[in-house]
This record gives sequence, C-alpha cells and structure tokens, in this order.
Amino acid sequence: MSSPHPPKVAGIDPSLPAPTHTSDPVTPPHAPNPAPDPAVQDHLAGWLSDLTTLHELTERLALTGTLDDALDELLRAGASLVGARRGLVALEPADGLGPVTTVGLGLGRADLGHIETIPRSTASAGHLLDGLPEPDGEPRPGVAHPDIPGEAELDPRHREVAARLGYSASYAVALDPLADPSTASNSHTGATGPLGRLGAAAWLYDEPAEPAERQRHLVGLYCRYAAAHLARLVELARARATVATVQEELLPTRLPRIPGVRLAVRHRAAPRGGGDWYDALPLPDGALGLSVGGVTGSGPSAVAAMGRLRASLRAYAVMEGEDPVAVLSDLELLLRLTEPARSATALFAYYEPLPRRVVLAGAGHCPPLITGERRTEFVETALSAPLGMLSCWEAPSVELEPGRGETLLFYSDGLLHRTGEPMDRAFARLHTAAASAPRAVRSDPDGFADHLLRTVLPSGGTGQGAGADDGTEDVVLLVARFD
Repeated sequence: MSSPHPPKVAGIDPSLPAPTHTSDPVTPPHAPNPAPDPAVQDHLAGWLSDLTTLHELTERLALTGTLDDALDELLRAGASLVGARRGLVALEPADGLGPVTTVGLGLGRADLGHIETIPRSTASAGHLLDGLPEPDGEPRPGVAHPDIPGEAELDPRHREVAARLGYSASYAVALDPLADPSTASNSHTGATGPLGRLGAAAWLYDEPAEPAERQRHLVGLYCRYAAAHLARLVELARARATVATVQEELLPTRLPRIPGVRLAVRHRAAPRGGGDWYDALPLPDGALGLSVGGVTGSGPSAVAAMGRLRASLRAYAVMEGEDPVAVLSDLELLLRLTEPARSATALFAYYEPLPRRVVLAGAGHCPPLITGERRTEFVETALSAPLGMLSCWEAPSVELEPGRGETLLFYSDGLLHRTGEPMDRAFARLHTAAASAPRAVRSDPDGFADHLLRTVLPSGGTGQGAGADDGTEDVVLLVARFD
C-alpha cells in the first residue's frame, strides 16, 4: 500500500525544493528609492510650465479668425513671453501679393509712423526688423538690440526714434511658416511655405534688456506656429478679396441718372461672397427698372450664378419691363432649365415717369418700404414662392403712386437677418428706422441709406464690433427718392 500523499498547504507544493534565497542579498526588498535630484526636478517643472504656457498661447491664437485679431494676439503673447510691454508686427508677404500692414501693441499710429522713418538696410545696424537671418526651414534666432542708446553702430535715426518713443532695447523675430515637406522642393521660396517670409515682429523694452535664452526659445517656437496660422489667414483673406472683387464687378459700377428720381445703393458683401444683387436699368421712354434679389448658397459658385441671373433679368427687362410678372416668369423658367438645383428670390419694379407710377412683382422677396412725410408702410406684395421652387411660378403685380418727396426702399433679407432678431421684430426695426429719419436725411438718398444701416444694424453695417451683425450674409439697400 503506497504511502499517503504529503499534506499540502494552500499555494505551496511540498514536493518542490525550497528556494536557495528569497531576496536580493545586496538590495533589501523594501529599501527606499534614491532621492531625486532637486536640480532635475526644477528643470522638469520649468519645462512642463513652459509647455503649458506655450499650449495655452497657441490655443488662444488658433481661435482667431481674422488677420487683425491674429496679429494682436501674436503681439500680446510675444510680449508676455519676452517680458516686454510694447511691440509691433509688420506683415509683408515675400511674394509681394499682400496684404501689407503694420500693427502695434502700446504704440499709436503716429508712433508706428516714427518707426517707419528708420532707414531700412541689409545690415543689422538699420531698422528694427533688419538683420533677421534668411529662412532656411530651421528655427532661427531673433535679433536683439539690448542697449540702443549705447550701440554706436546703430543708425542715428534709430537712436533718435528710440529716445523719442521712450524705448531702450528691442528683440525681433522673423515670421517664417514652414513648408509642407511634399511641396517644399517645388516652392520658389526654399524651405518656407509658398508665401515665403510673412514679415517680422519686434518687442520693445523701456530699459536696456534682452530676453534670456529660455525666453528666446519659447518665443521662437511660438512665432513658428503663429507664422503658420497667419499664412492660412493670408490665403483666406486673398481668396475672399478675389471673390469680393468679382462680385463687385458683376454689379453696376454706377447708378443711372433719371429725371425726377435720385438713387443710392449700399452693398455689404459677406466674407465668403453671397449671391445677392441689385440693379437700376434705364428703359425706353424714360422708364426705369429696379431690381433686387439673391440666389441660394454662398461662395464663388453663388456669385457666378448671381451674375448670370442678373444679366438675364436685364435682358428680359429691356424686352418686357412694363410687365414685371412676365419678367420674373421668364427668369423663373430660365433658372429651372439651366440651374435646377438652385432657387432665388427676386423683386422687379417698373417706374413710368408719367403718370408717376410704379408696377412691381416679387418672388419670395422682402416687400419694399415706402416712406415720406405722411406715411411709412410696407408695400403689400402678393405672397409668392421663390423662383425655382414650383413647377410654374405666378404672382400678380402691384401698383403704387409715390408722391413727391417720398422714398421707396428695396433691400435684401440679409439686412433683416443681420439684426439677430426674429423677422417680425426685424421688420419693425426697419420701419421705425425709416419713420424716425430726420427731414434732412430723408431728402438725401445717400444719407438715408447710411441712416438705415446705422440704426438697423448693431455695428452700423460694417460687420465689426459686438452684436449680432456677424457679416455672414450680404446686405443690399437700394433707395429711390422721387422729387
């Protein structure tokens, strides 16, 4: 009979030999870790703090959507990194296509003008922004003038301007965006982006000073990121300027002179380019055709569609302008056949000087407003769908007889949308602005148009400043005063 199995203890097999040792004979199992070096800790803490600061500053810069805002943020962030109080940034893309501007921090326009009088030269002894190393794709150090009054090699005008403005030192950094590696070899500007050097920024010290090596490193990294962000904004600004130029060229360059009628127009284009138009067209027998409208969408395609539609409307107005319904019917048929994916709103008015009569028809467009000494009211056009929405558009025309001294206002819905209010309140706001216009303003179409923009829109129609007027839609105002 075999012997019984040896007893087992949980987790232990007694048939296995006991280990020869249970711990490292040199290092006790619970020996404490060696104390960290305080210098290393300080270095790591400083490095982490720098990274956190750089991350916060670049995040703030990334939130800017315009060149002006980005340049202002660049100056403020750079001043905090190098310990300066004032500064300036000169935006001068190397490809020569602009935009070109100089922005100051703590410096007025007159101060910037004084700095611009410092002679420019290729040597480091000239202007504040001279002497910066050529871009080569690698982070380059900035140029410091730590003691401008004591630097004998500086241009005398430089020292004179520094004394006048009260700064004694400066530190300048180039704005060189890095190129995409896949395209850098094809760029005529070398290792920088396709725009080349964008310009430079300089910060000014009230007393002789210069940034420490750590500060130079941080502001250099920040300016590299800022240059890339500015390059994107420059490209965007150029594209918007091109679209705006095309849009303006597609609209009338001047308004006609018609006896008994004075005209004025205000057009505020959206940044991306909108599809709103206006027109004033002399017609046979001394008549006048007035139109406003807009196609759906935005951007270059909407601008192109607007140009085609406006040109077609002019042709129909010449042929059958006395019948605004026929004009819009033909325009609707053309739109449905040639651009079935688009719709448009439109309003066309035919004015006969004798017997001073206006016949108009609208297709989904805002009703015009007539105002004078005795009345301010919206013209009740028939409710109709926009062009291209139905298989067959049709709406009756409306007649009115403007009195002497009365003004007829045509406008786009962008004027109402930019108020940031519900449509009923926006209409009431426009009505109040027209009714409250002073007599001197009423007699001047240009003054009346400016009064309406100032009164109706939060920022006066400029698309700048606080308020709901964010400039995302075109604004069109066409004013006709009957004398």
